[in-house]
Parts: sequence; C-alpha cells; structure tokens
Amino acid sequence: MFAKDIGIDLGTANVLIHVKGRGIVLNEPSVVAIDKNTNKVLAVGEEARRMVGRTPGNIVAIRPLKDGVIADFDVTESMLKHFINKLNVKGFLSKPRILICCPTNITSVEQKAIREAAEKSGGKKIYLEEEPKVAAIGAGMDIFQPSGNMVVDIGGGTTDIAVLSMGDIVTSASIKMAGDKFDSEILSYIKKQYKLLIGERTAEDIKMKIGTVFPGSRSEEMEIRGRDMVTGLPRTITIHSEEIEGALRESVAIIVQAAKNVLEKTPPELSADIIDRGVIVTGGGALLHGFDQLLAEELKVPVLVAENPMDCVAIGTGVMLENMDKLPRKSLA
Repeated sequence: MFAKDIGIDLGTANVLIHVKGRGIVLNEPSVVAIDKNTNKVLAVGEEARRMVGRTPGNIVAIRPLKDGVIADFDVTESMLKHFINKLNVKGFLSKPRILICCPTNITSVEQKAIREAAEKSGGKKIYLEEEPKVAAIGAGMDIFQPSGNMVVDIGGGTTDIAVLSMGDIVTSASIKMAGDKFDSEILSYIKKQYKLLIGERTAEDIKMKIGTVFPGSRSEEMEIRGRDMVTGLPRTITIHSEEIEGALRESVAIIVQAAKNVLEKTPPELSADIIDRGVIVTGGGALLHGFDQLLAEELKVPVLVAENPMDCVAIGTGVMLENMDKLPRKSLA
C-alpha cells in the first residue's frame, strides 16, 4: 500500500488539497479554533470558520496564514496534520510526496517555514512551486511553449501577477492586496459611513452578493445587521452596489497598477502574445463582479476569468503531480 502524492494550495482564506488520481478531495477555510486555556485544537476548517466572531473568551478562532505566508507556525502545522490525516493518504510504510504553492516573492525564511510545516505534518519529500505558475497550468494555459501568458491570481491574502513563457516566470509581482483587504475596506466604510459595526463574515457576504468594482455595472441592494456604535444596540441598514464600488476603488486600483507594472517590464515579443491571448484571472478574487471588465479597460488587452477560478491552483498541482518527474529540479527539498 503506497502513499499517494498530494498537492496543497495553502491559501490565506482556504486550503485545497488535490490527491493524485482522485482530484480535489478537500476544500476548507484556513481557520483553526483553539482553547486558550489548554492550547487544544477544538475545530479545523469549516467548523472553525462558523465560530469566527462568535466564540466565548477562552476560545479563539485563528487564521494561521497571513498575506500568503505562515503567521502562526504551530497552528498551521496542526491544521495541515488534521487535513492530511482526514484524507487517509499515508501508505502502510511510506509517506506522501507533497507539492505546495507559495506566493512569488516570499523570503527563504518563509519558504523554510512552509516546508517544515509540511514535513512535520507527514510529508516525505516537499516540493515548492510559485502560485501564479501553478494557477496558469490549472487554468488550462500551455505555459511550456515559447509564447507569453499572463495570469492574475487574486487570493485571500496576496495577489500574484506573472507573465510566463517556456514553463517559467519571466516577470512577476506579488502584492499584499486581495480578498481579505477588500473585506476590511467594506467593514471600515460601513463603520465610517453608518456608524455601524459588522463582522468579517458579513463584510464577505456583502462583497460576494452585491459588490462590484466596475462603475455602473451592477445595481443591487442588501440589508445588513450590525451593532450601532452610538447606542450599542443591534440595527439594520440597506446598502447598494455603488457604495461598495466606491469603498473598494482604491484597493482595486493598486492591483491594476501592479498589473500595469508587470506589463511594462515584459519583453515586447511577449507583450505582443498577451494581446492575442489575453490575461487570465484566477483565484477567489476573480469572482468579484466587474473585475475582468475593469482590467480589460485599464490594460487594453482582453481579460478572461478562468473556468473554476477558486480551484485553479489545486487543479494545477494535480497536473504537476502527474508530471512530477519532469519538474525542474530546483523545487526539490
């Protein structure tokens, strides 16, 4: 009974795990609930996410990854352990090989932390790959040809932008501006505008249900509940799509600017290819209404949203696991 190879998209918001031959078998939020008094892990994933903002004093719901890197090593390790044990991929005598994705510009210390967490959670050999590259493969791009492909991967903690050719990254940028930041912008807008306090989950709901980043492209409203800052009592208000567009405008402009910077550094031949092929948007942020329209208008090139933007990185790890032996040796641990 041999161990199976697994690919992990270790995201700030979600962890997706792809098992060779079985496809994506796990997609859970990267949240761990811990009892502060005993340091015991009480819940992991979806169960822990339901506790965010709703726990008594002795229980904390922690998100161990921040901005795409490990912020709390021990908690990340126990989260990975929990997920890997749940999948039952270990062999009788062997351990699985693990391929993990990380943002493009993380330091060697941060890489080492990811590698160690994976080793301690039961991996035999650990491979690290850059996220935009894996996302591009998962989105169905053929990045191994000598032609330019551009991918914008908007996750929970980081946005990775890269131009790829011949199976590697030519120019790239990784910025700490992504889904989580959008949520906190919505949160602070409502606090400032309506003197109403709402939680992270409500902010995320607003973003998904009525949010847009392209002016005039959506006109919907939604009732939200929160705590009034003046009276301290619960209160309900109605907000509109246009307000969310205004609240997110500055954050989104930073991503657009980063994409422009990457294009400016791209060799002209590859730029010409990108005009033909367009830019692919992956990651959870790709689902934000109007993002593709905004990018297309600003970059003056066609922009397409990948088929399953949330799963692209995990699907990409699957493709890479199938071709593990052909991978460049630089990623070996």
